[in-house]
Amino acid sequence: MTAPWDFPDYDDHEGVHLFRDQASGLTAVIAIHSTSLGPAAGGTRFWHYPVRADAITDALRLSRGMSYKNAMAGLPMGGGKGVLLADPSRTKTPALLAAFGRAVDSLGGRYVTAEDVGMTDADMVEISKQTKHVAGLPVGSDAAGGDPGPSTALGVFLGVKAAIRRAMKRDDVAGVHVAIQGVGSVGGGLARRLAAEGAKLTLADVDSARAEKLAQELGAKTVAAGDIARVQADVFSPCALGAILTETSIPLLSAPIVAGAANNQLATKADGERLHALGVLYAPDYVINGGGIINVGLEYLGQGDRAEVEKRIGHIPGRLEQIWAESAETGDPAAEVADRIARRLIGRH
Repeated sequence: MTAPWDFPDYDDHEGVHLFRDQASGLTAVIAIHSTSLGPAAGGTRFWHYPVRADAITDALRLSRGMSYKNAMAGLPMGGGKGVLLADPSRTKTPALLAAFGRAVDSLGGRYVTAEDVGMTDADMVEISKQTKHVAGLPVGSDAAGGDPGPSTALGVFLGVKAAIRRAMKRDDVAGVHVAIQGVGSVGGGLARRLAAEGAKLTLADVDSARAEKLAQELGAKTVAAGDIARVQADVFSPCALGAILTETSIPLLSAPIVAGAANNQLATKADGERLHALGVLYAPDYVINGGGIINVGLEYLGQGDRAEVEKRIGHIPGRLEQIWAESAETGDPAAEVADRIARRLIGRH
């Protein structure tokens, strides 16, 4: 068996914790990348992995991304991620969530969890019965916290507009064609905001019925999930799972802008270089999708209300502009520039 520190995505992580509770069926990984800025914050993913070692890879990649995301969002928090392995039928029980809550609590506050793919705010309530180190709990309408999806969607929307402004020299999105991959909580929220300002949309989702329903609501078109990256559009917005920008997929892109919510969009570092070589304007994922962690981070820290959350999300376009400006000045890919800034912020050079 390969040890966690021998995985290609191991990046001097401070801890990789494996948990098993036979009674509840819990099998989980919590990876802590860095606590240099504060407790390692990052959501928990509930997913079925046919190859269980892939769960460790996911946790390593996602926790590193959270270190960078929290640093770039200006939060006093480090980076961590939980991965809760689901069975093929994705059975989730109160006992399973309770066992995971105890696992989080055993780390003594070094890791703070919240919802990610496959998890809900109701799940966070169950977990919070076992530990106080949890965010994303239901809150009042004017408070920070709750479902991070709408906050993520807002930040991505502002980031997409910033990319359009830089690449297309336009301050509006009317008639701009955006191809969105994944129309769940975040991708769907992004689509609604873009449609409200007159954008032309093409949607795709592995749940084709969900894509069709939203398309009917917004007057958009749909394509099969496997075809969305090849759509002739102004913006390709990946809002599903990661590692979709690869040596194979990048040459097929038709859009001059890539800006979306998915984590870890680049399969490898070389893929950021490939996008740059093609002249594609790339919005580094952990910068543009930082709205959700800003929301639940401020909830956990007790620092501000909904207005403060939206004020801080409003800084996302400026951070992207900083990255793009340095990329243009140095000739380095935007992804490399973002990594360099983030690693400097967490004390790694």
